[in-house]
Amino acid sequence: MSIPLHSTTQDTIIELRPYEDSDRIVLETFKLQDDQTSFVALPKQILQISIEDPCRFPAVIVTAKTIVGFFVLHHGHGILEFSDNPRALLLRGLSINQFHQGKGYGGKAMQLLPNWARDIFPNFEEMVLAVNADNTSAKKLYEKTGFEFKGITRMGPNGLQYMMHHPL
Repeated sequence: MSIPLHSTTQDTIIELRPYEDSDRIVLETFKLQDDQTSFVALPKQILQISIEDPCRFPAVIVTAKTIVGFFVLHHGHGILEFSDNPRALLLRGLSINQFHQGKGYGGKAMQLLPNWARDIFPNFEEMVLAVNADNTSAKKLYEKTGFEFKGITRMGPNGLQYMMHHPL
């Protein structure tokens, strides 16, 4: 397993690290703003499948020993509807707890994520994600942190999604 990667934002250290069983209690209390629930599932809704599926790698975003965010890196056959690249990782379920939003944690985590993912998955060459067309703030964040929309779209459960790519 890799050493957690961290950086600072406004004098706050942000750390990405693999999910641990002791994180479940905190993740089950996560809340999202009402307008976000149509774009992303709560950690408690996707955590169990992420633990049981060996192709899914759940992780947390931590600051000052507090879990502020969650995401899953997914690879293998389960991501074929998102990418035909066998060396791609799918970023799923990225969320920042409602009580910690607006503090720059999501942006800093996205800046750290490519290097962190490359450290854990050295044989993979890109990260992909699907962002809802209506989720303009998330799309801007992804673009700002190096993800690129290459013109590929798909229909998701809540409408049109843009596929975004970031090299590892």
